[in-house]
Amino acid sequence: MAIKLPVPRYTYDQLRGFAAEFLRKHNPEDQIPVPIEEIAESGLGLDIIPIPGLQRAIEIDGFVSSDLSAITVDQFVLENRLARYRFTLAHEIAHLYLHRGIFEQLRFSTIAEWKNFQLQVDAGDYSWLEWQAYSFAGLALVPPEHLRREFEICAKRAEEDGLTPGSEAALWYIVEVLTGLFQVSRGVLEKRIAKDKLWKQEGP
Repeated sequence: MAIKLPVPRYTYDQLRGFAAEFLRKHNPEDQIPVPIEEIAESGLGLDIIPIPGLQRAIEIDGFVSSDLSAITVDQFVLENRLARYRFTLAHEIAHLYLHRGIFEQLRFSTIAEWKNFQLQVDAGDYSWLEWQAYSFAGLALVPPEHLRREFEICAKRAEEDGLTPGSEAALWYIVEVLTGLFQVSRGVLEKRIAKDKLWKQEGP
């Protein structure tokens, strides 16, 4: 029988509020890119533990330790994939922030036990856990007010550079600039733009 978890059904708007609250507390100087590694280590007192081959072993980039004191991450991701590493930290912090009560009930001491938990937990509950953590991480790393302001600046610059407003080329230009600014992946940035309804494609 699948393991059922008491996962709250937060909406995206609720997660937006939680992320804003989190940043007010842990990024009071409103730094961009959000200093997520510093927040994890200095703000939350978490250890960051790199493990070689973690992604290959259990097909995830990171997880929170059973005593909630550390985030284990894939060593290759930490050393070579900055945007992915930053998102992994934000994703795992999201679990601590949103789902601490659930994770406090989980006990595992090995990577194999964590993988076993993944396999046994109810698929619907696990999907809610992961969607909420993914959404929170995107909102924390790409705060809405900063995104809107920088998007408008980049859109204007793209037009000045001769790109047709609303074109795919203009969107590519904007996303390319903003991924560097926020230090997130294209996928994360594109989802945030879509969620905040910032892009209006012109033409048929």
